[in-house]
Amino acid sequence: MFNLFVGIDVSKDSFSVTGLGSNGNICFSATAQMNATGFSELLKSISSTCKDYSKVLVAMESTGCYHINLFSFLCSKGINTVVINPLLISNFAKLSLRKTKMDKKDSLTIAQFLLLHKDSIHQISISQDIRDLRDIARERESLCNLIASIKNEIKRILQSTFPELDSVCNVFTYSMLCFLKKFPSARLIKIARPKAVAKALEGYSRGRKLSVSAEDIINAAESSVGHISIAKEGILKGKISTLLHLMERLDEITEMLSSFCESLMIEDLEIITSIEGIDTKTGAAFLAEIGSINNFSSHKNIIAFAGIDPTVFQSGKFEGTSKISKRGNRHLRRLIYLMSVNTIRVNAFFKAYFLKRKKEGLSFKKAIMATAHKLIRVIFAMLSHKSYFNVKENSL
Repeated sequence: MFNLFVGIDVSKDSFSVTGLGSNGNICFSATAQMNATGFSELLKSISSTCKDYSKVLVAMESTGCYHINLFSFLCSKGINTVVINPLLISNFAKLSLRKTKMDKKDSLTIAQFLLLHKDSIHQISISQDIRDLRDIARERESLCNLIASIKNEIKRILQSTFPELDSVCNVFTYSMLCFLKKFPSARLIKIARPKAVAKALEGYSRGRKLSVSAEDIINAAESSVGHISIAKEGILKGKISTLLHLMERLDEITEMLSSFCESLMIEDLEIITSIEGIDTKTGAAFLAEIGSINNFSSHKNIIAFAGIDPTVFQSGKFEGTSKISKRGNRHLRRLIYLMSVNTIRVNAFFKAYFLKRKKEGLSFKKAIMATAHKLIRVIFAMLSHKSYFNVKENSL
């Protein structure tokens, strides 16, 4: 039973706070700096109103990175603290006819929302270890996005300097990337000695058998329609150096993610990866985003948290197209999509379910979303009961 409800509106350099009693009356209201002094002032205000921290509930909006230090400080003091989706507060504020926008009013709105929804508000309890794991998972996601972007840029440049190479070999193997750093265009391969080309190609093979020969590359270069651009050659070398560095960093962060997840929740990781199609990388990232399965009362909470819950627009006889809400955790939503696609590809059980939903008339995308919902139902049951994937225990 909570006796004090505290709403905090956070900005980069300061925060505004309002405390409400269980009767809705304002107990205190203040503005403080986002530093140690401001944190101490907040704690003093809370202590002077309610000395028993177990009866205090604090809420703040998610503000990127600005709320994290204050959130961690309050959690370290044993104060129940929740981070609320700003969309919920925005919709709640619209119930008021007054269009006033002030930090103090915002903190009051958050406190009022907290008081009104104290029995139903959902808290994702996240320990510091889980927050660290989530940071690693999101850093890996960021690296993957950067790598994909750099690869597209390399393809674009090669389309000008050596467009035939892409049909001869995979240009993104380590040996070919290193080779292209030395010979970034068909022009340079044409004027080079064949032995030099062969030596460069074999020198970066790391003892592995190459899928393409120096002769194949030379022949492609001889008939290339790529135009001469010294600038693009220099740019391509730089792009490749960046890509090699990012790939090396990705290997490091992937190893860190796997090791960190295994040290925190090895059993949950083994359970989720028992589903064919979910590997350690995606499994660890999924667990990092949801934290403990005990944070969710049912699989529907995970679906809503990820923003893949369906929305239907209906008015009178009109009924619009059903779409997913996309109002949840975008990182988790991306992971669930990847997991669903992979399981459909390699897991006979989920592939059969996907084909069944398509046969029932669902479009390709809707069938994938239906499979994603099925996957979450299965994962929730497995993690809740600490059981491994068994096709016989699941039915289509």
